Amino acid sequence: MTIHWCGTGLSAIPGLRRLIEAGHPVTVWNRTIAKAEEAVGDLTKDIRTFDINALESDLKAEDIVVSMLPGDWHVPLAELAIKTGAHFVSSSYIAPEMRDLDSKARAAGVRVINEVGLDPGIDHLMAHALVADYKASPAYDADNAISFTSYCGGVPKIANAFRYKFSWAPVGVLKALRSPSRSIRHFSELNVSKPWDAITRYDAPLATPESFEVYPNRDSIPFMEEYNFDPKWPIKDFVRGTLRLNGWSEAWKDIFAEAGTATDERLTEIADQLLKDNAYDEGEPDRVIMCVSFLAEKDGVPVWHKTYTMDAWGDARGTAMARLVSVPVSLAVEAVLNREVPVGVMAAPSDPKLITRWMDEVQILAQHVMVVDHL
Repeated sequence: MTIHWCGTGLSAIPGLRRLIEAGHPVTVWNRTIAKAEEAVGDLTKDIRTFDINALESDLKAEDIVVSMLPGDWHVPLAELAIKTGAHFVSSSYIAPEMRDLDSKARAAGVRVINEVGLDPGIDHLMAHALVADYKASPAYDADNAISFTSYCGGVPKIANAFRYKFSWAPVGVLKALRSPSRSIRHFSELNVSKPWDAITRYDAPLATPESFEVYPNRDSIPFMEEYNFDPKWPIKDFVRGTLRLNGWSEAWKDIFAEAGTATDERLTEIADQLLKDNAYDEGEPDRVIMCVSFLAEKDGVPVWHKTYTMDAWGDARGTAMARLVSVPVSLAVEAVLNREVPVGVMAAPSDPKLITRWMDEVQILAQHVMVVDHL
């Protein structure tokens, strides 16, 4: 079995290096050879120019294709893996086109695992752990009202006036600001066309409690099924969202005013200027905060309430974001190698053994990981 790791961008390196250092056979594919050599050339010489046809000619049954390339490559590479009897891993959200490959993957005995990075990824593990904990608790009652929130954000460790910094061209961040979201608030579906219309305050129960600005992103509602929620549970709140430093909405108000209607060309101009004005300095630490909370109430009174928290920042090992995205990907690769995940298309596992093992690794990657019991 050869691991074909495609893409050596900023968030790919720690996990890739971990697999090579562990002695796994890894072929590195990147669009620019020099960048790949800079990232892992001290560990391996098996570095090739990424070309899907060249990859296909080299791919064998039971190999693993890892896509850390831009999102439009994930489905073609997953299709190629299924065609050749190889497996597939990516950190990205499962697109409908990826989900549609499930029956083909099952028929071929192929594992296609996605959403195994930071967010999505570690947040899924935390959610699965909390749901399982609640279901096994004496407080469990199918009639309890459930409130679930999952917030994650990458922010500068040393706050700047703009309340945000960029590691790469921020066009994607700006386009995401134009994406609608769907969540549940106070037992009702909440549809928001622009995130800045739904910014609220969140008090994070970190080692030192801290408040942030948060907003819902994407479509949260399908994740109730992903997290094994009972369809009979009354859902008061269910939100998966993004976390930002306090003052972010004020600092970004001019961006919001233009981003909603700007052309792609204008968005690129804005992004270029933002990167020029708000890029991370060499060696400057980033910070990643994640808080996943599950609350059960009976007649309006909390009967079970826990929050899984994580706080991490850049250090001598590099950026927190790179560690927390790519090392879980490498753990997923090893789970595929060990046949610890089922065939078909899936997201981060709900298996308690895998969750425990992966979260033990996250404890090392982050400076602070804790489950807070509020009762």
